[in-house]
Amino acid sequence: MAAHEPGAKQIDVTTLPIPHLNHLSQQLEQEVEFLSNSISQLKVAQGKFADSDEAVSSLSAAGSDILVPLTASMYVPGRMGNENDLLIDIGTGYFVSMSKAKAQDFFKRKIDYLTKNIEKVQPVLQDKFRSKQVISEILQAKIQAQLAAAGSMAAKG
Repeated sequence: MAAHEPGAKQIDVTTLPIPHLNHLSQQLEQEVEFLSNSISQLKVAQGKFADSDEAVSSLSAAGSDILVPLTASMYVPGRMGNENDLLIDIGTGYFVSMSKAKAQDFFKRKIDYLTKNIEKVQPVLQDKFRSKQVISEILQAKIQAQLAAAGSMAAKG
């Protein structure tokens, strides 16, 4: 396992006792779960921005009939006004009036930002997962060796 942080020491994990390996394995499992959840949340947000971008892109010309969402499952009929004066949800309950082109640019930037963050977290997740696998293999080998030693001691006694 490589020491990535400044001042961190590299330790041969094969020399660690079983309780330390077990604790390390549990810690890595928590980190893997946290990073997996983070990636999932980023992908959900990315999907919502992509849906919003698609909705803005598919807006019809002024005067056409549309359905206006009041909630995630309730829509009311409406009529498209000026497509260059859209009310866009930019997050946490804030809405901004912008043109169709600016809205599309906003959504594209958000999607790109989330994509870059996913690409940054993915390798860290893979590294943590590999580390957890290595620790688990070492832990299993140590437990097997301890059981074998206990079995040979019982056979002699």
